[in-house]
Amino acid sequence: MSIGTKSNTKKTIVVTGGAGFIGSHLCEFFLAQGYKVICIDNYLTGSKNNIDRWKDHAKFKLIEQDICETIEIDEPIDCIYNLACPASPVHYQADPVHTMMSNVLGTRNLLLLAEQHGATFVQASTSEVYGDPEQHPQLETYWGHVNCTGPRACYDEGKRAAEALCFDFFRAGRVDARVARIFNTYGPRMQPDDGRIISNLVMQALKGEPLTVYGSGNQTRSFCYVSDMVRGLVAMMEMSPNRGLPINLGNPQEFTINELAELVLVLVPTTSKILYKPLPADDPQRRKPDISRAREILKWQPRVPLAEGLLKTIGWFSQIANRRVVPQKLKPAAAKESLARSAI
Repeated sequence: MSIGTKSNTKKTIVVTGGAGFIGSHLCEFFLAQGYKVICIDNYLTGSKNNIDRWKDHAKFKLIEQDICETIEIDEPIDCIYNLACPASPVHYQADPVHTMMSNVLGTRNLLLLAEQHGATFVQASTSEVYGDPEQHPQLETYWGHVNCTGPRACYDEGKRAAEALCFDFFRAGRVDARVARIFNTYGPRMQPDDGRIISNLVMQALKGEPLTVYGSGNQTRSFCYVSDMVRGLVAMMEMSPNRGLPINLGNPQEFTINELAELVLVLVPTTSKILYKPLPADDPQRRKPDISRAREILKWQPRVPLAEGLLKTIGWFSQIANRRVVPQKLKPAAAKESLARSAI
């Protein structure tokens, strides 16, 4: 698989937020393909455990730095993936000003770096730019329904501003910038305390604690396994020519939070029960990507069903929880129903 359009020679890839969940999987993919990888991370939410395996790798380089600071790289670089921003409410709301600056000032710094090197740029945006959407499913042409002064605004509006910067640089002919709007992604290397729904439910089940479901549990999400997301991000970089359009990346199969909790209870050997709590402010009621544009332009769609991805994710979290847990295989009837629902 080649990256970019300049040539088919092995290139140098910069991954900001490379010690994070998705970022570390991107680093792993490119190293396996023989590319040189420069990982930039300040460890605000990333983990050294995610990248320590490559500390002696000849083609891996770590720069420990905040992207809000001016970034200087002396060697030639070909591609930049920007994933450097806290992505879960518990983390991005901890320092909302820094979250906003990471998205605005940090993205500007990286676009200037891409301009300097003539590097292709992929911005990891988010489904949060749609806010609590009034359109369902969400198409890229939808302008969103965001509370610009609410507690989630530092992330929602920060990402919207980052997108604007990318397209301004692109329209000015300064940077070949591409914008991927990432929907809920899960898999190994998620942080157990990041506050996201899958990590919350799986860790609670492993510990025998009540599974916390906010609101009625009838709100919906669409869950994309991390290997599928990596394929989508690589396809964004390989897109030729650049259409100058944002592209949704996510799994269009929609599940209620209640359905997700029930599936976790089936897969994890636990005595946990579901506990309902009030819904947080501005929490989206429905979230489902329309991926028609990704199918047409990138020839991409997710492959991993939710039940299959959850089994792998539960195995990962069971190690963190220090439990020798073998996730329960679905009974034939349940497996057939779940796999059918979560397959594309």
